[in-house]
Amino acid sequence: MKQNLYEKGAVVQRDGETYAIKVHMPGGFTTPEALRTVADVAERHGIPSVKITNAQRIALIGIPEEKIDAVRSDLGDLEDGATGLCIRYVKMCPGATWCKRGQQVTYDIGMEMDKKYHRLQVPWKFKMAVSGCVNDCTEVCIRDLGLIGTSKGWNLMIGGNGGSRPRFAARLLENIATEGEALAAVEKAVAWIKSLERKCRIGKVVEEMGIDAIREEIFGT
Repeated sequence: MKQNLYEKGAVVQRDGETYAIKVHMPGGFTTPEALRTVADVAERHGIPSVKITNAQRIALIGIPEEKIDAVRSDLGDLEDGATGLCIRYVKMCPGATWCKRGQQVTYDIGMEMDKKYHRLQVPWKFKMAVSGCVNDCTEVCIRDLGLIGTSKGWNLMIGGNGGSRPRFAARLLENIATEGEALAAVEKAVAWIKSLERKCRIGKVVEEMGIDAIREEIFGT
C-alpha cells in the first residue's frame, strides 16, 4: 500500500504513519493564486507543516493516509513533485533578470529544461540546476547535470552530488555561446546518461571514465 502511495507522490514520514505531498513549483517560481490554493488546502485539512524544500518545491507534511486522495484532489491542477528514479527537479536562481551579479538569464532556459526533463525516467535519481553566475547559488557543483552562466555564455557541468560520498561536478563544456546551443548540449548529455542504464549516480561514472572520455562519447570532441 505504501509503495502505491509513493507512486502517487505521497512520501511516508519518519513516524511511519503520515505522509508528505510535494507541490512542484518550477525553479521556485509560482503565482499568488497557487500559493492561496496551497494555503487553503493546508487549512482545510489541518495539515500541520508547510515547508519550502531545498528543491524549490512546497511540501505539505503530516498528512494522514486517509486524507491523501482528498488533499491531492483539492490541489487541483497544481503538479506534484517528482519522486523515484527520474529527474527530480531543475533548480534555478533569479539570474541576470533580477540579480545584480547574474551573467546570464536563467528563467527561460531553466523553464525549458523543467518542461522537458521534469519526471523523465533515468536509471537512477537525478538532479539538475541552472545558475546565472559562478557564485553558483543553486549549487550546480553538487548536481548531476547543470549550467553555470559566465560572461561568455554557459558552462555545462556533470557528475556532482551530495550524500554520504559527495562529489563536485566536472566541467563538460565551457563558454557555450547561446541559450539554444546550451539546451542542445544538455539534451545530448541527458540522452547519453539515459542510455547508460547504470544503477548509480552519474558522478561515479565520471570517476570511472574520466571527463575527457565522457566528452568524447557525448560530443565527439
